[in-house]
Amino acid sequence: MSVRIFGHYVSLPLVLLMLVEAAMHVGAVYFARTLRFLDIHFLIYPSGEWLPRALLYSLVMLGVMTAFGLYGTALHKRDREYQVRFLASYPAGALLMVIVFYVIPTSFLGRGILALSFLFSLILTVLARVVFFRIVGGDTLKRRVLVLGSGSRAAEVEGLLSRLGSRAGFHLVGFVLCGDEQPGRDKSKLLGDCNALRSLVAQHRIDEIVVGVRDRRNGHFPMSKLLECKLEGTSIVDLPTFFERETGHVQLNSLSASWMVFSEGFSKTGFQRLLKRAFDISVSGAMLVATLPVMLAAALAIWLETGRPILYRQKRVGESGQVFEIFKFRSMRVDAEKDGVARWAKKNDDRITRVGKFVRLTRVDELPQLINVMRGDMSFVGPRPERPPFVHELSRKVPFYASRHSVKPGITGWAQVRYPYGASVDDAVQKLQFDLYYVKNHSLFLDLVILLQTAQVVLFGQGAR
Repeated sequence: MSVRIFGHYVSLPLVLLMLVEAAMHVGAVYFARTLRFLDIHFLIYPSGEWLPRALLYSLVMLGVMTAFGLYGTALHKRDREYQVRFLASYPAGALLMVIVFYVIPTSFLGRGILALSFLFSLILTVLARVVFFRIVGGDTLKRRVLVLGSGSRAAEVEGLLSRLGSRAGFHLVGFVLCGDEQPGRDKSKLLGDCNALRSLVAQHRIDEIVVGVRDRRNGHFPMSKLLECKLEGTSIVDLPTFFERETGHVQLNSLSASWMVFSEGFSKTGFQRLLKRAFDISVSGAMLVATLPVMLAAALAIWLETGRPILYRQKRVGESGQVFEIFKFRSMRVDAEKDGVARWAKKNDDRITRVGKFVRLTRVDELPQLINVMRGDMSFVGPRPERPPFVHELSRKVPFYASRHSVKPGITGWAQVRYPYGASVDDAVQKLQFDLYYVKNHSLFLDLVILLQTAQVVLFGQGAR
């Protein structure tokens, strides 16, 4: 079950968990203050002056836990990695709180209160997640979905359910025959034909109908039946929108130009551009100052290992197809492309130097692109810019590839945090689906979500090559 926040689909159970844990973090500060001074009167009649401190503490903890991947796919895992991330988020939160206290002295909680706050937060969030796993693990909060159609397109819903497993936000009740379509591979889920659509919805307590019919012009499409179901409260959604919501990407093989024209999104207002530019300048400026020592150290390490040049300049394709020069720390040998032929980076690429391997793994090689953002060539968040030869090749082979150039490219993006490093045409196709999702739904809210998830990619070295 999902809700849209500024155009971006967010899991409703996830939102509820975040709200509950946010309240628990606030409550932990009040419990800690009460216990530290043995003042039960404070808990019964809480002081308003402590609320800003408690809210700031809660905001920091939610940000750290998001950066550690505890509100993403790892949420559905009970393995050792999830447990390590969960426990490690608390020392990281403590370190960040110390920095916050230094920057905002009035937010200081006191060592005793801070220690007790973390203890209470840990206990309360563990209890919340035990309950959450029990509820989400079943079908209690999942939508009951009926697919209109039984052909190859409709069968993709079944394939999606198999891939997502317990992470799926829906329960596939079955399929309904429509017109002369042939049933898909699983005939056991065939419930009947579209003439009985209304009664099937009532009989199986359907929450949503997914329209998976390819041809809607042969007179067999049950528009009147769908309208009846719609008026009785059943949600109706087409296949591209369903996949967009459930996967966080726009599915290319069910995409059409008409869907892009008539669907919500793909908007660029003057206010959005102004807000985006202000966000880019403020974030990039702050990061330039904060990472200056790191960049100086990286430059020195590259110079000591392989000499000059330290920065690598390369032509990339930006907004509206305009070519610009991107800046990166050089991570490959000077003669990596001495023949002048552009090549995809490979896994364990022997052209990468020892220092280059480290700066790629930690994403330090991307930091000089902050200059590109300040210059206006790039945005902080957006589709990754590709080299002109690759763009030319991909535009011929991949439908709608040029659509990703309708916004400025970014240092990080939705495809970078949701898909591993891409180094082939097939990878580019997969990443394009995430890029189109960003182009369609981009907002300041989605940019902030991507920034927090980028921290997870950097911290745990996901997708580096």
